[in-house]
Amino acid sequence: MKRVIPVLVLTVAGLVPVWRYAPSDGSTTTTEAASPASTPSASSSGGSARVFTGTTVDTEKGPVQVEVTYDGDKITAVKLLQQPNHPQTEAAVPKLVAETLQAQSADVDTVSGATITSDGYRESLQAAIDAQAESAAASQVVAGPTVDTEKGAVQVEVTFEGDTIGSVRMLQQPNHPQTKAAVPKLVAETLQAQSADIDTVSGATITSDGYRESLQAAIDAKS
Repeated sequence: MKRVIPVLVLTVAGLVPVWRYAPSDGSTTTTEAASPASTPSASSSGGSARVFTGTTVDTEKGPVQVEVTYDGDKITAVKLLQQPNHPQTEAAVPKLVAETLQAQSADVDTVSGATITSDGYRESLQAAIDAQAESAAASQVVAGPTVDTEKGAVQVEVTFEGDTIGSVRMLQQPNHPQTKAAVPKLVAETLQAQSADIDTVSGATITSDGYRESLQAAIDAKS
């Protein structure tokens, strides 16, 4: 029995690396996220930037879907959510995006060697652009008056989505730490209250008063 035990221990120890080793067969595993909706959509990315997703275009090479980021009316970024897994496509995408940012439209040239991807890109891109145009038509941007306070000028710009306050931006504000800390709170309360009936931020009473005055004027000026 004394001679058997070491043999068993060595045998088990020798098997441990085998149990933990996973041989590679050279293949790769790709984790795919669920495909976004095939209809154009819009979302906010914070600040004045908005993101619009184009339709998913099924091509012979694979699906193509474009996401466009706008800052106001300007296209500032384009991202491919879906694209064919082909070298020609990977080489073509940066060229298509660069042309889009320059043209500020879907009027971009076909990339040689990637005609199918180029066509799908333009179609999805145009759908995202159309979605932005529809959103812009339904929205209204109103700037309130400049309110001169003891700390400095305060002016608010409000973007309305229909009758809803979609975003608030400061066009002018005092250059004070209290103001910088207060503005996000004032904006958050405005979006929640959907009115100028919001509380004064402690330590920023003057800015809060000026903010409410300019905000109320912008709300009153909405057509």
